[in-house]
Order: sequence, then C-alpha cells, then structure tokens
Amino acid sequence: MAEAHQAVGFRPSMTSDGAEVELSAPVLQEIYLSGLRSWKRHLSRFWNDFLTGVFPASPLSWLFLFSAIQLAWFLQLDPSLGLMEKIKELLPDWGGQHHRLRGVLAAALFASCLWGALIFTLHVALRLLLSYHGWLLEPHGAMSSPTKTWLALVRIFSGRKTMLFSYQRSLPRQPVPSVQDTVRKYLESVRPILSDEDFDWTSVLAQEFLRLQASLLQWYLQLKSWLASNYLQKHWTWKGRGSGTESPKGQQHGKVSDWWEEFVYLRSRHSLMVNSNYYMMDFLYVTPTPVQAARAGNAVHALLLYRHRLNRQEILPTLLMGMRPLCSAQYEKIFNTTRIPGIPKDHIRHLRDSRHVAVFHRGRFFRVGTHSQSGLLSPRALEQQFQRILDDPSPACPQEEHLAALTAAPRDVWAQVRSSLKIQAEDALEAVEGAAFFVSLDSEPAGLTREDPAASLDAYARALLAGRGHDRWFDKSFTLIVFSNGKLGLSVEHSWADCPISGHMWEFTLATECFQLGYSADGHCKGHPEPSLPQPQRLHWDLPEKIRLSISLALRGAKTLSGNIDCHVFPFSHFGKSFIKRCHLSSDSFIQVALQLAHFRDRGEFCLTYESTMTRLFLEGRTETVRSCTREACNFVRAMEDKEKTEPQRRALFRLAVEKHQALLKAAMSGQGVDRHLFALYIVSQFLHLRSPFLDQVHSEQWPLATSQIPVQQIHLFDVHNYPDYVSSGGGFGPADDHGYGVSYIFMGDDTITFHISSKKSSTKTDSHRLGQHIEDALLDVASLFQDGQRPKPRCRGLQEEDSGHRGGSLPCHRRGSRAPTKSTNF
Repeated sequence: MAEAHQAVGFRPSMTSDGAEVELSAPVLQEIYLSGLRSWKRHLSRFWNDFLTGVFPASPLSWLFLFSAIQLAWFLQLDPSLGLMEKIKELLPDWGGQHHRLRGVLAAALFASCLWGALIFTLHVALRLLLSYHGWLLEPHGAMSSPTKTWLALVRIFSGRKTMLFSYQRSLPRQPVPSVQDTVRKYLESVRPILSDEDFDWTSVLAQEFLRLQASLLQWYLQLKSWLASNYLQKHWTWKGRGSGTESPKGQQHGKVSDWWEEFVYLRSRHSLMVNSNYYMMDFLYVTPTPVQAARAGNAVHALLLYRHRLNRQEILPTLLMGMRPLCSAQYEKIFNTTRIPGIPKDHIRHLRDSRHVAVFHRGRFFRVGTHSQSGLLSPRALEQQFQRILDDPSPACPQEEHLAALTAAPRDVWAQVRSSLKIQAEDALEAVEGAAFFVSLDSEPAGLTREDPAASLDAYARALLAGRGHDRWFDKSFTLIVFSNGKLGLSVEHSWADCPISGHMWEFTLATECFQLGYSADGHCKGHPEPSLPQPQRLHWDLPEKIRLSISLALRGAKTLSGNIDCHVFPFSHFGKSFIKRCHLSSDSFIQVALQLAHFRDRGEFCLTYESTMTRLFLEGRTETVRSCTREACNFVRAMEDKEKTEPQRRALFRLAVEKHQALLKAAMSGQGVDRHLFALYIVSQFLHLRSPFLDQVHSEQWPLATSQIPVQQIHLFDVHNYPDYVSSGGGFGPADDHGYGVSYIFMGDDTITFHISSKKSSTKTDSHRLGQHIEDALLDVASLFQDGQRPKPRCRGLQEEDSGHRGGSLPCHRRGSRAPTKSTNF
C-alpha cells in the first residue's frame, strides 16, 4: 500500500508526560515537499485565473501604464485631470517625508482604475466582435471586405499569448431565436416525412401554440437569457464541500447545472451502457507495441500530461476555421469526474485533483498511484505497476468480478444499491469514484485481423461500447481500455461533455504516447523501472447477500443489453475529403445527403435525421441538432431512384441539397437552430404546468437515424499527411431509437472515410451491415455524378491486417512510409 510506504518514516517517541513527539527527517521532508507542491498548485491556479481575467491585456500593460503616468507626473503633466490629487487627499497623512510615497500610491491606484476600465472596454469590444457571424454565412473560400476587417480587429483585440480559458469572459451569450422562426423551421423540417393529413394537423397545433402559449414561454426564456450566461443553463448551485468528500446528501462541490445536462442526461433512468456512452478507437492499421503493460504505461502517462497542461491552461483554445475561438468550459470536467447515481436524478461529482487511477483486471480492482515524491511517475514506472497487476495470480472474490455491472443497471436500481455499497465498502468505492479515470486491462485481444477483418472491427467496436457488461465503470468520465495485444480504446460517459472535447484529449494521447514518449526496440516504455515503488493496492469489497443478488440481476440485464447491440465498422477507401473538395462541396454535407439516399434504400422511406453540431461559439454552449432530412435532400433521393432523370439534373439537385444542409448547419452553429429552443420552451412549460399539445408532440419525436461526424486533427503534434495511419479511426455510439441507426464517420487523411454503424439486433427493421452496404453504394453513386458516370475505384487495400508500428511489415497502399519516427523527443 502506498500509504504504508509513506508511513514508515513516522517514528513516535513520547516522554512520560506525553508532551514531546519526535518526527524523523524523511517525514518532515515529505511534509515540507507536500506543502510546497500544494502551495505551488494554488499559486499557479491563482496566477492563471488572474491572467485569464485580465485577458486580452497583460500584467506588463499595467506596468507600462503606471510608468507612463509617473513619467508624465515627472514632466509636471497631469494625465488624470486632477484625480490623482483627490486620491492623495484621501490617503492617510504620514508626514512630509512620505509625501513622495503618497504620490506613488495615488499614481498606482489611478493606473489600476484606468487599467481596469481599459480591460473592461477590451472585453466588451471583443465580445461585440465575436458576436458577428457574417463570416459563417459566406461561401467557402470567399471572404468579404467586412469579414476581413472583422478578422483583423479580432486579432488586434485578442492579444498575443492566449490560454485555454482566455476568451471565456469575452464570448457572447447564446441568443434566443424568434419563436415564430423556430416554429416555421420546425414545420419545414417535418414536411418531407409527414403525410398531408398529419402535416395539416401539426400546423394547426403549431398555430394554436403561437396564439396561446408561445409569447409567455418566450418571455420567460428572454428573461432567463439576461440573467444566465446561457438560456439553456439552469442556475449556479453550491453543494457540499470542496475537499472531494461527499456531503451527507451525497452532493458535491459547486457547479453549473444546465437544463440540457439535467433533463437529457442526469434525469434519464436508463442504463448508461449503449444509451449514454460512446467509444473512440485506436489507430486502425498500427499498434505501436504489442506489450499490454507498456501501452497502458505510455497512455496513462500521456493522459496525465494532458491533465497537467489542462490545469495550467497551457492547452490553446480551439479556433474554428483558425479565427473564431470556441467555449472551453467543458474541458473542466474531463478528469477526476464521476456521475453519481441518485433518485430522481444523478449528479456530477468533480474533484480538483486525484493522484491515482482505478484499474480493473480479471475481476479484481486495484488502486495505482500516479505520483511519487518527485512528481508524475515515468511511463516505465507505470508499466511496471500495470505488469505487477497482470502478473498477480490472486483470484477475484465472489461477485467482485461482476460488480461493475451495477453501473450498467437502470439508474434508480444502481442508486439504491450504491447507498448500501457505500456503507459496506466505502474505501474501495471512494478509490474508484475518486480516481482520475478508470483503466480496464482486458484479457482478450482486439483490433483489425487478417483472418476476418470485417468481423474483427465489429467485435472491436462492441468491446469498446459495451464490453462484457461488467468490465467498465460506466459512471467514470471515461474508461481507458487496454487489450491484451496492446490495442487501446476509450469508453466515454456523455453527460459531462461532448465528443470534440474527449476527441481533443484522445488525439493528444495517441500522438504523445507514440511520437513523443515512444517505445524501446523490445516494445517496452523507455526509461528504467522503479523497484522501490509499493505494490498496487488491491481493493476489497465486503458484499453482503443482498448486494450480490443485485449484482446478479444487473449482470443479466447488462448482458442482454450488450448482446442486443449490433455494430459495424468499415473504412470506405474509394475516395475521401480531397475528392469532395475538388467537387467544391462541403465534405460533411456531402456525407449527410448520401446518408439520406442510403437510408431510403434501406428502409424505403424518409425519416427524421439527427445530426449533432456544436454551439460553442457561445459561452457554455454545447450542441444543436441539424435536421438533415430536408425537402431538397428528398428531391435528390427521388431523382436518384428515377431512371428518367439525367445526370445533370441529379447533380443539380444534389448541389441544392448540399447548399440547404450547409445553411441549416450554419444557422444551428450561430444559435438559430430549432431543437434546443423548442426543448427550452418545453421545460419552461413544465415548470409553469402549462400544457402544450404542440410541444408534447415535438418532445415525443423519435430519431430513426442519428448521425455525427467525429472531429479530427484538432491538435498539431505531427503532420497527418506524412503519417496518415497515426489518426484515430474514430468512434461510435448506440442508436437513439430501438428501430433506428446510429451512424458516425471520420475523415482519415484525404482518401479514407471510416463509418461506425450501430443498431439493435432485436429490431426486424434494421441491419447495420445492410445499411453499411447501402452507404458504400450511395457514396459511389453520388461520386459518379461528378466523374461522368464512372464509380471511383478503391485507392488502398481497405480492410487488411494492421501493422505493428515498432517493427517491420507492409502497410496498406498509400500508407507505406507512414511509420512513426523511432526517436522520441522530450515532452
């Protein structure tokens, strides 16, 4: 135990009266170093918060202003117009010999006030500049004179050295759209999928809503938008203590609770597995090392380096199209975060710091310290600790192996069992929930194989999304999964943040552990082991019979749910982003319209389509829905199925569909979407007990097709064009409807698109492999419109066995020469 290792230096020696205590030198040194590290962290946080608060100014600007005022005063000029004299009169009179000091203090106070006023002015000016969205509505590749002027002003007012949260005070608030516009856009979005009779009835409900309830609900939203930083935000809640321990009510330190997080995620009573988690994959064709403990050591070290940079705000804010900063609020809860089950809702528990990770292997739980007296453990030391766990022959205790299945149970069930578990095994539960993140060392291999490449990728996706139902702690913000052959993966709980945030972290992790940290020739982490490190601490669970019965029931439900999910992953290698750009089309809109064609061929009908896009242009913005099934897209699909239509006609209709999708996407990103506004109106109506048949109908809608693009190359630690294999192969999520599909896609380099499709096996209407074939055919048919009717041919081998990045072996087609450099650089 790490605690026992640190305690050996304590040597009490008391006199007969108990008044004297002797402490040995190592303990005094550890106490001193611990206090020093704590004060350094506090000072670093204070300094970073100060720099963020004064951005885009800097402390040097105050010194410059103060010096200029002193120089003017020395030249017998008064830039304050008499204000400094009045300030001097208010200061205490310390006698004539301190007259000069009073002048300096008066100048410093005047400089501080003037500096604060200038900072406020800069904040307001930058917020007004960032409220401009004209650049977003312009054609791709074109920039008008007003936009060029705006961009120049943004760069001037943004300062030079930016930190992660530098722009937070200057981001505009998300606007409340016009309720008339929202209802009009909604009716337009459902017209292609409703019959004339159903559409007429929906229009009547909409007009009744506008006439009776809309103005009152909209007034409340407008009022809320003035008082809160985002009209979808609920309020500030201060709960519990900031020490990381739970309060008697099970609630935690203060946080911002928003309506979207609470009502969509935290109040959901369904299992988190499949319903509220998503996964992210490793490299598709490369595994840097087959040594499981080594891959875990480098990955954990890289993740903790990311956390260190996050705490110091050294991660640069994301700039959309290289010029518009996005909100960074979601980064705060990546690490040290757990979703705690509760009744009637869960809550997010976030700790300021955690110096260990929780590890699961062969049904046993371990606590692994990540820091020593000198700081973060090296990758080789972490590998040593993970290898000790892999070599530990001790068996799992009864039902301990399946304990984590409780986190996959319905939330009310898990909340009740957790209350008992907290009493019986509080220390073990705290070690897991208080960990920086969860690590699962799987006993099975995963990834692309030569024998059955398609099936191996599908199994890989299922293992990441659901596992065996009892080997992931689904409450943690994310679980790092390390398979026995060195393949990695991530399972992410969705409530605390959206995919671009975890995707940014994952890109950093993969690039850092492979390019920066590297591996030795034998596949181990670089460096030397630390034999003096204490053994990983085995966690012990005292599980009474009642809890064991609950575990058995939860395991049965988890296996049923995981066995019902059908995943299909395939890399489409006929063309990619570069071909779409040559057609002068948006790559995302190209895929979305093609998906409409594929789904129509699969189901023979059009359906509501959910595409998630971000609203992080605004303070504390999260996501908005793009309703991709438009009238223009439907017209194109019908033309593709009509043999009498010519290619020029189909091509023209396709361009119209792409342009419509682009308009909807840009409107959603600029706060003029449909669904979040209707969602907020519905929540207000529930608070007011004001029933609206129109909002009830909107709220009850199902999404048979849920789609999302996985962002890529958010960071630039290496040149993706030179190393196209070293890009994550994306990730996926479960279907939003029992009879629907979940489809995600990622552009890997310039010539490959990887699709992740999910559905329920219990549905007779869906088949992930069938839809995958329809997607491939649809993409080829669309591409042929721009190639004189010729379908593009594959540019690489597609699904082949992966290459081991640290050894010899051929790479698929264009991937030759994309091996990571063997020399590691310091990080």
